Amino acid sequence: MNRALLIPFIAVSLASSAVFADTDSNTDNWSGSAELGFVSTSGNSDTNNINGRLDLTQESIQWRTNYTLSSLYSSSDSDTTAEKYSGSIQSNYKFNTEEFWYVRGSHENDRFSGYRRKSSVSTGYGNRFWQAADGSYLEASAGVGYRDFAIDRDTLNADSDRGNFVRFAGTYEKRFTKTSLFRQELTSEISTNGGNTVNESVSSLQASIIENLAMKLAYRVKYTSDVPADTDTTDTETTASVLYSF
Repeated sequence: MNRALLIPFIAVSLASSAVFADTDSNTDNWSGSAELGFVSTSGNSDTNNINGRLDLTQESIQWRTNYTLSSLYSSSDSDTTAEKYSGSIQSNYKFNTEEFWYVRGSHENDRFSGYRRKSSVSTGYGNRFWQAADGSYLEASAGVGYRDFAIDRDTLNADSDRGNFVRFAGTYEKRFTKTSLFRQELTSEISTNGGNTVNESVSSLQASIIENLAMKLAYRVKYTSDVPADTDTTDTETTASVLYSF
C-alpha cells in the first residue's frame, strides 16, 4: 500500500474497531450538528464564501467517538482564493467519567497551503478535569503520533515533512445559558525529528435562534513553523454560519 495512504487507513481502521465495540454494547447515543455559511457580493467586486461542517458523536458506556468533516471555499472575481477539505476521527476509551485513552486520525487537503495533503495519526492519554451539570467542561490530552505532510509537486525541491510528533490538546466549553455557549480549542503538535511545529486555536460563540437552530461565529488561527516557499506561516479564518443540532 502507498505509504501516503497508510496513515488515514490505520486511523479509520482503529476508529472503526471502536465503533463496532460501541455497536455491540447496544447502548449507543448519537448526537451531532451540521453548519453552513454563505456570503456572496456583486458589483465592484464579485466574491463568494462558503463554509460547511458536520460533527457527529457516538457514545456508549465505554467509548466516545467523534467524527468531523469540514470544508471552506472562497473566490474573488472568478478566481479561487481558498479551498480546503478536512476530516478527523477520534475514539476515546473511557476508564471512568474523567480519564480516557484516545486514538485519532486526520486528513486535510488545502489547495493554497503548499502541501498536497496532510495526514496524521496519534494516540495518548486524556482527562476531563472538570464537568458541570449544565454540560460545561474542561478537557486536556497528551500523546504521540506520526504524520506525513506531502509538499506540493509544483514547489521547488518538493519533499515531505514526515515523522513523529508529540501532541497536546485542550478544550474548554462554557454554557452561559441553555441557548448559548463559548468553546475554545487549543492544539500543539511538536516534531521530534526537527520538522514542523503546528499550533492551532479555534474560538467559537454559539447562540440559539429557535429550537435546534443557532448562529455560530468562529475564529481560527493556525501557525506552522516551517512552510514551503511563498507560503505564510500563519493562517486565520473568520466564519459565520447557521448551525442545526440533533
